Parts: sequence; structure tokens; C-alpha cells
Amino acid sequence: MTSLDNQQYTVNPIGFIQSPFKEKFAIPRQPRLASSAHGIIKLIAPYNHPDAVRDLEQFSHLWLIFRFHQTAQQGWNPLVRPPRLGGNKKTGVFSTRSTFRPNSIGMSAVKLERVIINKNQAQIEVSGIDLLDGTPILDIKPYIPYSDAVDAQGGFADAPPAITMSIEFSEAVLSFIATQTQYPNLLALITQVLEQDPRPAYKKNTDQIQQYGVRLYDFNIQWQVVNNTTLVTNISQV
Repeated sequence: MTSLDNQQYTVNPIGFIQSPFKEKFAIPRQPRLASSAHGIIKLIAPYNHPDAVRDLEQFSHLWLIFRFHQTAQQGWNPLVRPPRLGGNKKTGVFSTRSTFRPNSIGMSAVKLERVIINKNQAQIEVSGIDLLDGTPILDIKPYIPYSDAVDAQGGFADAPPAITMSIEFSEAVLSFIATQTQYPNLLALITQVLEQDPRPAYKKNTDQIQQYGVRLYDFNIQWQVVNNTTLVTNISQV
């Protein structure tokens, strides 16, 4: 009988995602928390052949299997600190969706917006994503409701995180966003991302006013938190 110990496998990406999230900070911690976060899966040859996506639009949602490419070199640990437990308590890596995994593989259930065929090459637009720009996509599978939507228990993550943050925008920011016709969902995306309060857990119980920044699409967005209100103070193009 052949031993499977230390057996290795080679997995190649079938494409890469074009995402509004240009850095890890402020990416929603689960899919579909920011429905305005749209992305394009840029399939690569030979996987971008139109036959490979035939009938895909019959499904409303997809499973994306991907690689945590930005953190892969940092390895893994049997114990991690999930944000849902305040960032201090440790729990087993297989009890979480931490990026620091043995094979750096992630999965997200996202909404299928449309299949794009251009010059006999296929791309896929999805929404509700939680993936960094340039993330390698390893596989795509249709979401099957009768099989995938089960009556289940979610442990310490049994419900979506409560939204307690109110988001406000300066007049200058609102005026700038109104001119960005290329990104009609920009205001909604900023709101949905910041409602999740992406600050580190240890920053959430302080009265200190601090400026934060994140890059979405081609914009640098700056905000500050006072009590439970986030004020977006500035936005500029990269």
C-alpha cells in the first residue's frame, strides 16, 4: 500500500481577479458583507475559452477557490486570533477562515453578475467579493442551494457582525465622488466597507482620534472615528 505522507500536488491558477481592494486592510472579513464590491475574474488561456463557462449564467452564485497569495510566505500556525473573538483569544486554525493556513487556500461564495465574452475570450463579473486585487483563482464551482445551503451552526461566527458604525462624508468628498461616473457604486462601496469597522480590535476601545486610510479602486480614502461615527474626510486619486 502506497503511503500518502508528504505527497505533493501542483495547482495552477485558472485566472486572477480584478478587485477594488488594493490592500489587505479594510477588505470585508467574509464574502457578501459588501454587496457593492464588484470584481472581474480574468480567466487565462486555455481556461478562458467560451465553452468553459457555457450555461454558467443559469446559476446565481458561485464558489471561488483561491490562494491567499499575499500571506502565503508567512506560513501557518495551529493557533490563530480571529477578529470575531476580539483579536486576542486564540483558537484552532481549522476553526477559522484565517489567511494563515497550511496550503493558503481560501473559498468565497459570491454573486454571479454576468459572463463576458469578448474576442472569443471569457471573463466573469461577480459581486460581494472579499478578495484582494490580483488574487489567483484556482477553481470556480456553481453554488447549489439544495446542497450548499444547509441548516447549520456557526460557532462563534453564527451571525453577521453587528453594524454599529455610522458613516458620514464631508461635502468635499461627496462632491468628488459625484464626479466619478466610472464608479457608480463608489459611495455605497465605501459605506459598506467602513460600516464593518476595519480598525484593529485594540483600536476600537480608545477615545483617541486617529486618521486612517485605505485604497479602493484608484482612490486613497481617509477617515477618522469619533465615538461610533466614521467621518470620511478626504478622497484623492492615486
